[in-house]
Amino acid sequence: MNHQNVSEIFFEETYCVPPEQTARALFARLPHGSDYAQRLIECLATSYLLAVIESICIREMQLHVDTATEVVVGRTIQIDHRAPIPPGSLLKLRGWVERIGKRSATFCVQTSDAHEVICESSVTLVAAQRVLMESRIAAKVGAIVASPGAASSNLMAGLTDREFEVLH
Repeated sequence: MNHQNVSEIFFEETYCVPPEQTARALFARLPHGSDYAQRLIECLATSYLLAVIESICIREMQLHVDTATEVVVGRTIQIDHRAPIPPGSLLKLRGWVERIGKRSATFCVQTSDAHEVICESSVTLVAAQRVLMESRIAAKVGAIVASPGAASSNLMAGLTDREFEVLH
């Protein structure tokens, strides 16, 4: 990860909210939400807002990592979704790196529509070692295949303290 370049990241983006990203549309597709989805408001689901914010931050950070050996992953996200956002709204997202760590960067992102600030968020991303992440994924896939429906209780076994720290 190039710390100097990451520390200088600033972005301004626009995003038009599509109708298929409303809470009503999302929850209608989920087994736990389909019974009540039609009673929800027709506004952008918080989870989609989060995905838009995180995707922009990851895109910006990926420009400054060695993608052959590193992969950018989310670690911590705080979001304050303050106002409804109907489909068709044009959002303006402004973000910058607020804090930088050894393998991480924390972005501050403010999202507005034509009327108000609708969201303030903090996104911490990590430039993790690709081989370690792929190894963890393979272990989990192996556990699923070996025992469908059951979680492996020992997926972290064999990792050194340093590897564990890098992953978290």
